[in-house]
Amino acid sequence: MSRTGIDLTGRVAIVTGAGAGLGRAHAMLLAARGAQVVVNDLDSGVTQAVADEIISRGGNAMAIPGSVSDFDAVRGMVEQTISRWSRVDILINNAGILRDKTFAKMDLADFRLVLEVHLMGSVYCTKAVWGHMREQKYGRVVMTTSSSGLYGSFGQSNYSAAKMALVGLMQTLALEGVRYNIRVNCVAPSAATRMVEGILPKPELSLLRPDLVSPAVLVLVSEDAPTKTILCAGAGSFETAHITLTPGVHLAEGPQVAEQVMSAWSDITDRKGDFVPDSGERQGREELRKAGYIRRAEPNMEEKIRSTGVAHDNQRLLDPKARS
Repeated sequence: MSRTGIDLTGRVAIVTGAGAGLGRAHAMLLAARGAQVVVNDLDSGVTQAVADEIISRGGNAMAIPGSVSDFDAVRGMVEQTISRWSRVDILINNAGILRDKTFAKMDLADFRLVLEVHLMGSVYCTKAVWGHMREQKYGRVVMTTSSSGLYGSFGQSNYSAAKMALVGLMQTLALEGVRYNIRVNCVAPSAATRMVEGILPKPELSLLRPDLVSPAVLVLVSEDAPTKTILCAGAGSFETAHITLTPGVHLAEGPQVAEQVMSAWSDITDRKGDFVPDSGERQGREELRKAGYIRRAEPNMEEKIRSTGVAHDNQRLLDPKARS
C-alpha cells in the first residue's frame, strides 16, 4: 500500500463494528495508511473477510469477532492485540445498533440494549485500552456520536441518549488524558450504513458513502490530532459541533426570580458572545464572577480543585485517591 500525508506506520488500531459500513471504511483507510488493524464485529465471517481484504491489499490486519457489550470479550480482544503487536495506539468506538420507536411505544429493554452497545460498549473498549495508553504515553480514541444525540431525532430517544452520553464521556476523558498524550474526540457521521437502509432515498444514500467520513477519523487518530473535539462529516463536507455557554444575566435572589428569568429570556438565550467552556468548572466560575465574587489568587488552584474532588456543582468528581 502506498502512503502519503498522514502516516500510521507502526501504530496499532482497534476498530469496532468494522464488518461493514463506517467501521469497514475506517479499518480500510487506517490500514492503507500503515496501521496494523484489529477488525472487530459480531459476525466472524464478515470480520475475517474485511481482515483478508486488508491483507490482500498489502496491509496488516487481524480479525477478532465479539460483542463490545461483553467486557470479558473486550479485554480478551485487547490482550490478544497486545500479545501479537505489543501495543494499542488507536481505538475507534464504532459498533452500534438501532431500535427505533417513539418513546411512548419503546420497550425499556430496547432502550437499555442500545445504551449497552453504544455507550457501555465504548466504555468497555476504552477502559480496556486506557491503562496501556497511559503507560506508553500515547493514545488516540474516537467515540462515534451522532447528530441525533447532538440535536435530537424523532423516534430515537435511546440512540440519542447514548450518543450524547458519548460526548460527555469524550469531554472528560480528553481532560484526563492530556498528561498522558491521549487525545479523545468524537466523530459525528452522516453516512449510508446498514442501520439506515430503507430509511433514506437512494439519491441521498449514494452521496452519503461511509468512506467519505473516514478521512475525519484519520485526522482524529493522527499524530497531530486535536483533542476534545466533535468533528462532523458527511458527503465530503466537514464541520465541528460545539456545546457553548451564553453570557447570560445575573438576577441575584428573591421571590420573583423565576418570573425575572422569563422576562429576561431573550437576553439569557442571546448567543452573542457565547463560548465553549474548557471544562465543567468554567460555568460555575462565570456565575460566581457575575455575582461579583473574585477568587483570591492561589497557586495551582485548578489543580487543587481536581485533587480535592470539589466541583462547581457541589458533587464529587472522582475519588481523589483514584485520580492521577
